[in-house]
Amino acid sequence: MTEAERISGDATEPRREDEGASAADEKAVADADTADPAGTAGGTPATDGAAAAGEAEDEAREAAPSGPRRIGVLLGVAALVYALDLVTKLIVVSRLEPDNRSVEVVGDLLRFQVVRNAGAAFGIGESMTVIFTLIAVIVIGVIARLARKLYSLPWAIALGLLLGGPLGNLTDRLFRSPGFFEGHVVDFIAPEHFAVFNLADSAIVCGGILIVILSFRGLDPDGTVHRG
Repeated sequence: MTEAERISGDATEPRREDEGASAADEKAVADADTADPAGTAGGTPATDGAAAAGEAEDEAREAAPSGPRRIGVLLGVAALVYALDLVTKLIVVSRLEPDNRSVEVVGDLLRFQVVRNAGAAFGIGESMTVIFTLIAVIVIGVIARLARKLYSLPWAIALGLLLGGPLGNLTDRLFRSPGFFEGHVVDFIAPEHFAVFNLADSAIVCGGILIVILSFRGLDPDGTVHRG
């Protein structure tokens, strides 16, 4: 072999090795394109999709009602309010009304004195006794309807207060004088410079305030939460 042929052969062999390496690189790129046709190297869309699915699942879990229904809590609170209202009215009527007496609880700031109220809470609308009686019946019916989908404990307490209060005053309107559906409600808590009221009135007000707070926080009676 001449010197020229030897040099020519040495130059050809590296070129063939380079061509082989280039072909291998092109094959690797083609395989990568086949495995990931969208060009999404690193699996980023799959990761984002899994994260979005997880967030959706968390939101669905948060929005779905969970736990037992709270009808027992509602009825328990309502029964407690009703019993306390009924017992306190019986006591003050038997001990204070016969002599029209008043009892100082905190000096002149708070007294117990029996007042017969023909109107709504705090003496409002004394000429509309029958109408307020019907309103109380409607309120009780609405609460009974809401109770079928009641899963929230705070709502159960609020509705229990709103149920026990109207039931207490409705009992007075049905069974006290001057007659059925026109009975006067017994009020006896008399703060200074304020209307006289009873425990049923207090329960109604507290229940209403609690419902406003729960609504502002986005909590529904069925336990779902609305993000605002």
